Amino acid sequence: MSYYLAYDVGTSSVKAILVDKQGDIKSSAIAHYPLYMPQPGWVEQDPIDYWNAICKATKEIVNQSNIPVSEINALAFSTQAMGIIPIDKTGNVLYNNISWVDGRAEEYAVKAMKKFGGKKIFKAIVGVEITGKDVIPKLLWLKNKKPEIWNKTYKVLDVNGYLKFKCTEKMVAEWSGACSYAFNLKSKDWENLFFKITGIGTDKLPQLVKSTDLVGTLTAEAAKDLGLDTHVKVYGGCDDTQAAAVGTTAIHEGEAHIYTGTSAWVGVMTKNAPKFKNGIFSLQSADPSMNFIVGITESAGVNTEWVLENFYSNELKSMNKEAVFQLMENEILSTEPGADYLIMTPWFLGERCPVSTTTTRSSLINLTHQHQRGHIVRAHFEGIAHNLKWSIANIEKDFKFKISSLKITGGGSKNKTWMQIIADITNRDIITTSQPINAGAIGAAVVAMVGDNALHSFSEVKQVVAEVKTFQPRKEYQQLYNELHQTYQAVYYRLKDTYQAINQKRFEL
Repeated sequence: MSYYLAYDVGTSSVKAILVDKQGDIKSSAIAHYPLYMPQPGWVEQDPIDYWNAICKATKEIVNQSNIPVSEINALAFSTQAMGIIPIDKTGNVLYNNISWVDGRAEEYAVKAMKKFGGKKIFKAIVGVEITGKDVIPKLLWLKNKKPEIWNKTYKVLDVNGYLKFKCTEKMVAEWSGACSYAFNLKSKDWENLFFKITGIGTDKLPQLVKSTDLVGTLTAEAAKDLGLDTHVKVYGGCDDTQAAAVGTTAIHEGEAHIYTGTSAWVGVMTKNAPKFKNGIFSLQSADPSMNFIVGITESAGVNTEWVLENFYSNELKSMNKEAVFQLMENEILSTEPGADYLIMTPWFLGERCPVSTTTTRSSLINLTHQHQRGHIVRAHFEGIAHNLKWSIANIEKDFKFKISSLKITGGGSKNKTWMQIIADITNRDIITTSQPINAGAIGAAVVAMVGDNALHSFSEVKQVVAEVKTFQPRKEYQQLYNELHQTYQAVYYRLKDTYQAINQKRFEL
């Protein structure tokens, strides 16, 4: 019997699973790691924390499963995108990973676009402006602000590349991860001219591989750290958004899905390679034959944690977390849809889609003495749904898709009340699946199994993951939510300059 390890390496934790050739999960584990925020707008992680979490989760899985390590055939990683990890020739990490939500490089985003004639011309060429959260500006920040590190850097790896290096001692970048830097979807190569014009060059970029390419087998040191054998094969893997798409089974032309976890996104699969528009990106899919249109809401489930810690702190002292979540859901249910016209935007970390901004932050709009805790909690969940609706509208308008239903995954999809809220606000059917928590890890497992010829195609994931429940929009709330959605959009446009005035200088310091 052959088994496969898969890892979904997110912003705050790794979810690891062991599956058989039929995709059945035999064992699973979660290991956490911290975020570091040394300055406003900065978000970093120590790469060794990822590896330690991977090792911890792997040993736990092996111990739980009682499956001989000799029968574990291969592994693959699904990871957070846009990592910036400088490595020297001997493999030493020279600087913390500059996270995908880090916005420190706004100054260099402006400078990079000036190389192309300014924001308007750049947007006309690429389809979207870049911000201080994008990889190219971060590379320019590293080159200019930390020249002593840049000069020592042999290769820059993303999180997936770093973990593959820890496993095999080979420095490579997978196609979907390369899209966060600058990747040509047609030639399947680095966008060389872009790197040349911005002054970064490609000499510090690693060799490219597909998701299903065999990178190597575990080194003796990696096998010892993980508690595995050296025969275990390591495949290219992919970014987490692409893996989650596979895990929802929304993998054919025009099929759409929503992910609700620490962040959230709307994605649609296509063979086409259109330009970026309105903060929506055209990326390489986990399936090397497909591409992926995605609009990412940067802060979703992490906002729920903030709500819990700040509005349910007393309950958390005396009740377990599941009971507090149930209390929260009961208070949402006892609050009328629309939260008595209270609006909460989810932009705690700025935003990427449906609007691209590093300076905007969350707002609680129209607060009165009549509002109670339940109104704030409902407004929080409704705000994320409004953000997703706006992204869906942009995808339909700019890329000519017709989206009538969306499969949904991520931890948030277990909350039936929120699923109904998303259906009501987006006015679309929302379909939950049998793998809400492990969709990203399932996607990574499918990548490994397709690479290892245990599965013939990505379509076979439909035999592994089933549809569970469809939430249909309720007509009686459409007018209310349409009115609130217009107000939600107006909040961004009317406060955009205010947030820029408050935050731009202090974020650049």
